[in-house]
Amino acid sequence: MSQNTPLIQQYLDIKARHPDSLLFFRVGDFYEMFFEDAEEGSGLLGLTLTSRNNGGTRHVPLAGVPAKAVNEYVLRLLRAGRRVAICEQLEDASEAEGIVRRDVVEIITPGTVLENTLLSADRNNYVAAIAGTGPFGVAAVDLSTGEFEVSLGDAGALADDLARLEPSELLLPDNADAVDGGWLVTRRPGWKFDAELGVEHLRDRFGVRSVEGFGLDPEDDATSLAAVGALLAYLEEVRPAGVEHLRHPRIERRGSTMYLDEMTRRNLELVETLRPGRGVTLLGLLDCTRTAMGGRLLRRRLLRPLLDRAAIEDRLDAVGELLEAGDVRRELRARLREIRDLERLAARVSAARAGPREFLGLGESLDALPHVLGSLAPATTGGLRRIGDGLDTLEDVRERISTALSPDAPAALRDGGVIRAGYSEELDEIRGLRENAVEWIAGMQVRERERTGIDSLKVGFNKVFGYYLEVTKAKLDRVPDDYIRKQTLTNAERYLTPELKEWEARVVGADEEITALETRLFHELRVAVAAEVPRIQETAARIAELDTLAALAEVAERNEYVRPQLTDEPCFEIRGGRHPVVEQTAERESFIPNDVVLDDTLRVMIVTGPNMAGKSTVLRQVGLIALMAQVGSFVPAVRARLGLCDRVFTRVGASDSLALGMSTFMVEMTETATILNSATERSLVLLDEIGRGTSTYDGVSIAWAVTERLHDIGARTIFATHYHELVGLEDELEGVGAFNVAVRERGNEIVFLHRLQAGGSDRSYGVHVARLAGLPPEVVGRAAQILRELENGPYGIGSREAGLAERARDQLSLFERASASPVLERLAELDPNHMTPLEALSALAELRAMTRTDDPSEAGRKATNRDGGAVDA
Repeated sequence: MSQNTPLIQQYLDIKARHPDSLLFFRVGDFYEMFFEDAEEGSGLLGLTLTSRNNGGTRHVPLAGVPAKAVNEYVLRLLRAGRRVAICEQLEDASEAEGIVRRDVVEIITPGTVLENTLLSADRNNYVAAIAGTGPFGVAAVDLSTGEFEVSLGDAGALADDLARLEPSELLLPDNADAVDGGWLVTRRPGWKFDAELGVEHLRDRFGVRSVEGFGLDPEDDATSLAAVGALLAYLEEVRPAGVEHLRHPRIERRGSTMYLDEMTRRNLELVETLRPGRGVTLLGLLDCTRTAMGGRLLRRRLLRPLLDRAAIEDRLDAVGELLEAGDVRRELRARLREIRDLERLAARVSAARAGPREFLGLGESLDALPHVLGSLAPATTGGLRRIGDGLDTLEDVRERISTALSPDAPAALRDGGVIRAGYSEELDEIRGLRENAVEWIAGMQVRERERTGIDSLKVGFNKVFGYYLEVTKAKLDRVPDDYIRKQTLTNAERYLTPELKEWEARVVGADEEITALETRLFHELRVAVAAEVPRIQETAARIAELDTLAALAEVAERNEYVRPQLTDEPCFEIRGGRHPVVEQTAERESFIPNDVVLDDTLRVMIVTGPNMAGKSTVLRQVGLIALMAQVGSFVPAVRARLGLCDRVFTRVGASDSLALGMSTFMVEMTETATILNSATERSLVLLDEIGRGTSTYDGVSIAWAVTERLHDIGARTIFATHYHELVGLEDELEGVGAFNVAVRERGNEIVFLHRLQAGGSDRSYGVHVARLAGLPPEVVGRAAQILRELENGPYGIGSREAGLAERARDQLSLFERASASPVLERLAELDPNHMTPLEALSALAELRAMTRTDDPSEAGRKATNRDGGAVDA
């Protein structure tokens, strides 16, 4: 027999069914946690850990949170990566026979949140499942909007897909290896990751006979379907009433959109800055959308640029028309501001989570749709016409909501006054009876004062006694005999009368009938609107698209962007190009535009120049302009003629990856290997220094070989480097050109002109940059002295030509063709395969003799020892 109290035993029984969740156990106005949950929860939430009696002298740990603030605490737990099971009281405590019935009504996990207060409005909240060992199948759902995505890729694509999706929760088989990235992982039985189960779930969920209609092949896409099966099974388990609104799966296959790896997204600061909390991202610049769903769509589009030229031109046409028609755009954006988050409202309606005020918000949003459609009437471009022609204004849904709900409806159904007067004759009649009873009770105060002569008598009400008559103690001698004493106060007495109780019963009875009837009518409204959720979602998608196009047009006007001219030719011509973000942080007049031209005759640009001169800015602006164009945005330039890119690769900066045991140099080489193994002639490659993590000659050699390889591939490449030796490639390879970022010297000072110009640079100006960075003057002075000594010494590096000539006497140059040399000529004549050992030794002796006489400086192989003597080098 259990020694626990009934309440603790009930808690333990429910907790046993949800061992992986923190159990929020409703007790009156609080949610309580016991035992280990209390200890963990108190630590995570900063709660006081106390105890509760469990019979006799035994106590159990206890921590609780107020029910009215539960969302705040749940959010903190979700951010800490914990699941929360909400256990509610299923009956009124005053009506319960024995202990109140309780059970878990929902399990909230980081990936299955529906409450707006727990979600970020500007980004999706995905829960994803991974199946397979390579290739991997990935299925992802945003339950808050109903979006459903399925993809298949290799290990590299998996990491990048996860970085793009940023899932709040990741489902893995219980026997699968961990996945890098720090994702919150939920382990599931391996048998749930089954392709046949995936097919079955899709058929059941969407009422189809075959999954081929979704673009999925049961054999070729078995791994992806296995992920789908595990994901849908999990969602139906955790949110059994919250998956009806899922949209048909969107199948992501390579070829329709540009694949952006995490390295490129990070280096170009598309949606996250390199220094969290500081700076502006490209998304932050472009996102002036008016709706939350428009903002989320713009983010997704920015991370998935298009590869289809016709589709890009369609977007550019729409942006261009909205840019030209300023009045239309402003009217459209004003109307879009009136529309709330239809995607998430639809999800909450479908899951029976939307309250009266959310329905009112939905109705008000739908009320703006005819005006949005009207603003599109002048549209002539295909994209805008397509959106307008297919825009369902949902007037029947709006009419149903506005007819049924009171404009002053409260947030919670239980507060009453939800249904509009005139909507239900039965409800109006009951309300009339109640009002009559309330008026009769209110009039009783006047009647009783006249009958008793007690001018201070008043009628009151509280939740314990209901209606009562209150008389001050100074007037008690006038209380009639038919008054029944109910409560004694310090200065007054409270009474009842049979007649008052009779009318109170009418009010209470009417209140109960009104509550029951309003609940039924609201439920009917909820069911009716839920049936229209697919229509609402389709309208939301069109509104989001309009919002993104209007936002891009607005940004183009504000910042003087131009429409890019797209071509299928492998060219990249930007005239007067600007970095879209940097020009916002600097004064427009102070930003120096630059021209960049890559085509069949010049495929690789070697850019040299000092730090802080703007090499990285040029690289990043080229990458951003390319991506903006293929997203369908106008670009910051005077003119742009761009051949479509299949990929944009970047390698900008480097850092250690200690968690993976990778040094800075290894990270550089790994990223460079990815580029060399994936780039094509239609790729854009942006390199900012490679090989710095090793010795100088190793680094130069690697940089040289990488550049040659990219030239042979034909990828359009810009390589910013401090290795001035690479400028020599301009003479070696016809598709390579040398450029530098201009600097002007004024005495000991330098001025960065930030202007890209033809020709290589032979200096890095490192000492000058050190001075600007704030190094102590004595350190800067000493560095300048050492630099002069090195430039004028026996290994002088005062100029590129002098440096190369001097080093050529000490070692074979990597970068100059060998001049005619008797030694080399004689060596070329020798054929080791047809020489006897004696002949080989004789030839070696001959060559050694030639080097001694051919070398113009025998002393060049000597070094001076500390005593001034000479030793063989």
